[in-house]
Amino acid sequence: MSKKVVHMTSVHHPFDTRIYHKECLSLKRAGYDVTLIAPETDAESAIDIIPIKKYKNKCLRMAFSTYQVYKQAKKLQADYYHFHDPELLPVAWLLNKKANVVIYDIHEDYATSIMQKEYLPRPLRKLVTKTYKWMENVLAKDMALCLAEKYYQELYPRGQVILNYPLLNETLMAQTVNEDSEDTGLPENKLLYTGNVDVDRGAYTQARLPLIDDDVTVYFFGKCAREVAENMYETAGDEKDRLMIEGIDRYVPREAIDRQYTNRRWLAGIALFPPTEHYKRKELTKFFEYMSAGIPILCSDFPVWKAFIDRYQCGIAVDPQEREAIQDALEYLRLYPEEAAKMGRNGQKAVREELNWHKEEEKLLQWYEEIGEQARLDDGRKAREAGDEHAK
Repeated sequence: MSKKVVHMTSVHHPFDTRIYHKECLSLKRAGYDVTLIAPETDAESAIDIIPIKKYKNKCLRMAFSTYQVYKQAKKLQADYYHFHDPELLPVAWLLNKKANVVIYDIHEDYATSIMQKEYLPRPLRKLVTKTYKWMENVLAKDMALCLAEKYYQELYPRGQVILNYPLLNETLMAQTVNEDSEDTGLPENKLLYTGNVDVDRGAYTQARLPLIDDDVTVYFFGKCAREVAENMYETAGDEKDRLMIEGIDRYVPREAIDRQYTNRRWLAGIALFPPTEHYKRKELTKFFEYMSAGIPILCSDFPVWKAFIDRYQCGIAVDPQEREAIQDALEYLRLYPEEAAKMGRNGQKAVREELNWHKEEEKLLQWYEEIGEQARLDDGRKAREAGDEHAK
């Protein structure tokens, strides 16, 4: 009989790449009975999705959406409960029984992220961070931890790292111009950004690009709050017509983003983020996606990012606040298309051979087996101990 797995999120979109396309579908292919509890959607799915109402107000969501998740999850009596949001910690704690496994999938360095929320007064940020850390320490003590980023293991030494490397997309990778190809078309003066668009992810830094370079047009494909989009257009000023934002106040599906990688010859995929503790140590998922599509990366020169670019020779890292450095990088990619194409091929080779979800899928499935077996052994031991105690 196949093991029942329930993934739970009250925050993420049901078709979130890590949750649905990677983890849920990998487990389903391996023979697990997979259900996802997530905000409501009308789209068809390859697995069972139990919809919950998602409230725009955070307080309402944390009060009512989390209760809905708990109510639905408890009915399913799963062998594995795998949740993806810190607000579901109390729910997961209530579901954590001796006969099942509960997994906390840590997508972000939440403590650092809270400390960077400018809309909260600094004393309140410190209080919220301490409260979160205390809650996490108490509630997640007996849970398995799944880490989406390498450096998170410094924060959670007992966690299992399952990285957000990309799915191998052969159709996407086949679009790249090979070194021996007769196709000598040059890249267009167009820059690509994919994923959520917000201030910490360089929204305003990247909105200045049309002012820095007279030729480039910048395309953003990912959810962007209307207020942020309006501020980006204001930042670009008279050049706002060269700022294309697709996804204002709405989710952009994975398939729609994938199509953008192949619909034109991009000059570069960009990630010009301002320096923040939350991002400067992460290897961004968008790096791997740009690399899969054979697109050179233009990113901030944080030490971890620069080391990554240097290791795989897949782009250019610059100071995001240095206008001249950005200008020079764009000019280099334009003047030396052969070198730019080589960066794209280097990135694609690294993804094909090393940085892909296939490797992480193997780790995920093996880990599920191990923690499932350990739970069964612990359950058997506790049953024996209870029997011995009863015999006395």
